[in-house]
Amino acid sequence: MKKTFIFLLLLLFSFPAFAEDGLVNVKSRFKVPHTADRFKGIITEKGMRVIKHVKHSQAAQGIGKDLKPTELIIFGNPKVGTPLMQCKRTIAIDLPQKMLVWEDDSGQVWMTYNDPTYIANRHKLSEDCRGSLGKISNALAAFSKKAGD
Repeated sequence: MKKTFIFLLLLLFSFPAFAEDGLVNVKSRFKVPHTADRFKGIITEKGMRVIKHVKHSQAAQGIGKDLKPTELIIFGNPKVGTPLMQCKRTIAIDLPQKMLVWEDDSGQVWMTYNDPTYIANRHKLSEDCRGSLGKISNALAAFSKKAGD
């Protein structure tokens, strides 16, 4: 019983904090490119598809501007996203899911993604269509934690 309680406490405090704006931020101990590559490897291994990898910093260099390392990974799984869109078509504006990997002014690297429950609330997704949200949230938390550790 004591081990279970300790495990639950560790689990609770290992998940990222949710902000009021619907964004989840997870620290990474790696540089931006390595974090992005780790994340892509993890999701690909889990059967998801990387749709696009946007390297905003490189684009900024192309116009002579500086931008701290900032990369966006657009990814998804039609088996998960399609039923949500069938329930509420406007949710497609927020799908596929995105993971922003970026470096702040102090050099800390972060992974930021949209909280699936926030997205569902934004689109007023009915309760009978929310069955997969917990699973999606847990998966995103686990994938981002693994990519950053």
